[in-house]
Amino acid sequence: MSYYNHLFVKFFQRYWVLLILVAVKMILQFVIVNPVYELHRDEFLHLDQANHLAFGFISLPPLTSLISKIIFLFGGDVFWIRFFPALFGSFTIVFAWRIAEESGGSLTSKIVVSSGLIFSALARLNILFQPNSFDIMIWTAIFWILIKYFKTPENKWLYLLSVVAAVGFYNKYNVVFLFAGLFIGLIATPGRKIFKNIAFWKAVALALLLILPNLIWQIKNGFPVVEHMKVLKADQLVNNTASGFLLSQLLFFFGSLPVIICALAALIFYKSFKPYRFIGIAFIVTISLFVILKAKDYYAIGLYPVLIALGAVFIEKILKEKLKLIVSGFLIVANLGIFFMTAKVMFPLLSPEEILKNGETFEKYGLLRWEDGKNHTLPQDFSDMLGWREMAEKALLTYKMIPQDEVDKTLIMCDNYGQVGALNYYNRGKMPEAYSFSTDYIYWLPHLNNIQNILLVGEKPEDEIVKLFSEWKLAGIVENEFAREKGTGIYLFRGAVPAFTVLFYKEADERKKNHDIF
Repeated sequence: MSYYNHLFVKFFQRYWVLLILVAVKMILQFVIVNPVYELHRDEFLHLDQANHLAFGFISLPPLTSLISKIIFLFGGDVFWIRFFPALFGSFTIVFAWRIAEESGGSLTSKIVVSSGLIFSALARLNILFQPNSFDIMIWTAIFWILIKYFKTPENKWLYLLSVVAAVGFYNKYNVVFLFAGLFIGLIATPGRKIFKNIAFWKAVALALLLILPNLIWQIKNGFPVVEHMKVLKADQLVNNTASGFLLSQLLFFFGSLPVIICALAALIFYKSFKPYRFIGIAFIVTISLFVILKAKDYYAIGLYPVLIALGAVFIEKILKEKLKLIVSGFLIVANLGIFFMTAKVMFPLLSPEEILKNGETFEKYGLLRWEDGKNHTLPQDFSDMLGWREMAEKALLTYKMIPQDEVDKTLIMCDNYGQVGALNYYNRGKMPEAYSFSTDYIYWLPHLNNIQNILLVGEKPEDEIVKLFSEWKLAGIVENEFAREKGTGIYLFRGAVPAFTVLFYKEADERKKNHDIF
């Protein structure tokens, strides 16, 4: 047997259960989505960014755009769009497994933590191609690296931490809240000795060097992340409450709640976990920051895999063999039971018509409450996954109405990024790119010397704008009654007066100047 074959056999013998669980996770992510649902509005924007690669975007850091590029290299099908968040969710399980392993856990505790993550609310996030799945994976990896370092204090772990931290920053900026929590946690515990290691500061310098291109991009563009946060706070976070945030934390991993409580207790009282007490303090500090800032509840999910891993190991260590198996078995069954009992309301398994029939159940769990603070027919995420293909098809039919000699003088515009992204995804190769005054799209606008026609997806403009065209028509409307975009119009405006082009680009410049793009 060759050396590499020998390594493979040893790896398989050691991790064959983990490989099975990862396979279960990957399959599960595909079967919990009813085919009636399309992509989410945010996914369309992230996919579109692959066509405009840069060191930064108005809406989020640039890593997601690189993953989008890979998705399109594979063909851009829905399978690959679903594949990557499922993959990141699987790696979250791998890192949590390794945390349990480094903490002295046996196969039993590893299966407990894996089941607690697979059959949880994490599965819902891992459906969508958004930065969140990668974010949770990165947070879990950071905890694993720190545990490795304090167990075997080799400088290589610090340098690995710096690279992982930089990658996390390029994925989602809220990783800085984790590091704020970790800083306080380390300062307040014997873990503070890490700051005396010159290699730590070299690793910090390396991380800063790695994220420098994005920082330069932010500076050049006037720190759009700050404006984005202001708008987010005014439009979405304003309806969040501390009680709602904390209640959600209890529900995300409800089946593993006893394990999480045990982990927090163990980080205080269990001698073997003394080197890891900074994790408990980091958890409290980070959660507190999110509560103060009225953050979205799922921002904190990355804190839990490490706690579930440590809690599972603690339970295993303090119980006798027979009782350990009984308790661990109960925890696994509890996670499975809760998952399958709530699956029809937690995941897009039911069709919109079926949800309508069971509206009371969804309302009872608060799942019909949207960011506007009001209840609607479907959960917001589900409604955001409907009507896009219909919109794109009707936009394409409208585009075909434009005479061929006018095509190069036509702009396709939309009111929001979801509409633009949907048109550019479904109609790629069939019609020119669509644009918007919304988010990143305003910076990608082509400059036409003479705009003669506008194909508009959204609301009809005010009369003073309509009068600048010789003719217009409502060519289509989104009719899906369950779509958030229901009633969105597809308009064709033709024969713009010469002054329209100047007014159009003046409006774009004013919006960019005033950050009126969110």
